[in-house]
Amino acid sequence: MSAIASLFQEAARLAAGFRESAPARHVPRHDYAASLAAFDEPLPAAGADMADVIRQLAADAEPGLHFTTGPRFFGWVIGGSHPVGVAADFLTSAWGQNAGNHVAAPAAAAVETIAARWLLDILKLPPKSSVGFVTGATVANFTCLAAARGEVLRKAGWDADAKGLFGAPEITVLIGDDAHTTVFSALQFLGLGHDRVLRLPTDPMGRIDPAAVADALAPVSGPCIAILQAGQINTGGFDDFIRLIPALREKGAWVHVDGAFGLWAQASEKFSHLSRGVEAADSWATDGHKWLQTPYDCGYAIVRNELAHRRAMTIAASYLPLAAEGERDPSHYVPELSRRARGFATWAMLKHLGRDGIAALIDQCCASARLLAEHLQREPGVTILNEITLNQLILRFAADRADDESDAITRETIAKIREDATLFAGGAKWRGRDVLRLSVTNFQTTADEARLAADSIIAAFRSVSRG
Repeated sequence: MSAIASLFQEAARLAAGFRESAPARHVPRHDYAASLAAFDEPLPAAGADMADVIRQLAADAEPGLHFTTGPRFFGWVIGGSHPVGVAADFLTSAWGQNAGNHVAAPAAAAVETIAARWLLDILKLPPKSSVGFVTGATVANFTCLAAARGEVLRKAGWDADAKGLFGAPEITVLIGDDAHTTVFSALQFLGLGHDRVLRLPTDPMGRIDPAAVADALAPVSGPCIAILQAGQINTGGFDDFIRLIPALREKGAWVHVDGAFGLWAQASEKFSHLSRGVEAADSWATDGHKWLQTPYDCGYAIVRNELAHRRAMTIAASYLPLAAEGERDPSHYVPELSRRARGFATWAMLKHLGRDGIAALIDQCCASARLLAEHLQREPGVTILNEITLNQLILRFAADRADDESDAITRETIAKIREDATLFAGGAKWRGRDVLRLSVTNFQTTADEARLAADSIIAAFRSVSRG
């Protein structure tokens, strides 16, 4: 056996061992300080054996790894990195392709073309939309909003790509008060500012109040960008696209939808009613490393106006080949030239699951979320704060007590849950109070896993209450 074959087999053995142990382990054994100590050594003067390096890497890293691939990881909206996607990603690393253009990486460019077509199909978005394969929803929002910024200013007679924002017409940005923080970051990166936006009031589920939009639009004239949401990060709530998008369009606004996980409701007959009308927007951001279960990092920036997308993102240089009719350069749709060939893992997961498999996966996660809520709300002292519309739950413990006392008990219960290590869940703030947030996004989270998780949460709460 060659040295390369032996090395790759050893890496595969270590990777498989980690994945097979994940369902039985739910929290890291090492925190950051312990992980830092494990790796902290002087830079070696002499090199080391290849296999020894990989074995040491696994030994030192694994105690500090979260088991996000396990069925009871509910801390953030993170998919399970399905083995098929991981295997495709192994090959992507081994192939070492730079997915910048169609000449440097013909297969990588081609597979993105097909995967993009499949994504638009399964998400029920306009088939002529362009798709950029980015790191995740943060950069997807950035990319889409860059296209939006350029296009609304172009219509006002200003070339933002050539002239920048110095002296440009002012852009009004409308955004819900409970939008995800990464959207505000994208606005900051684009020079639009995260504080100069018009924040729209929201309801108890974090959905924009359509009446507030009508009031906010009344004085607006000139370039305008509106940002809506498919799947609020705490509640799973969806903005009312049927009512909001036409009203915003009447004002000439570019409508962008942050759909990091919620846009995948489009793929399910049971849940697509939540996102009804979303296809009328101008751009959409979503992730593959959530419900599509691709490995990190993988997100999609989708833009109805392909030319506006390319204007905002194309990187040109004399040494780079030009794309001819029928060819596609991946770098024309993302803010990177050199980058990973993310299309391979996306193609593999879409091919493996198919339309029916993706719908079944989403339906299973949402059913497990409902089951979790049903079991938890039977326990006196546990209060579910949101409508379980999709896959997100937020709850408080001892909510019948004073707010500060309930906050303290909620924090203590979260700590106890982590200490017990049957699952991993995270805390958050909602309407200024402490909550436990559960995100069900893993292909392995079955009804049995949901019941086990609910029992563990209840046991932790009872233990804290007795204490």
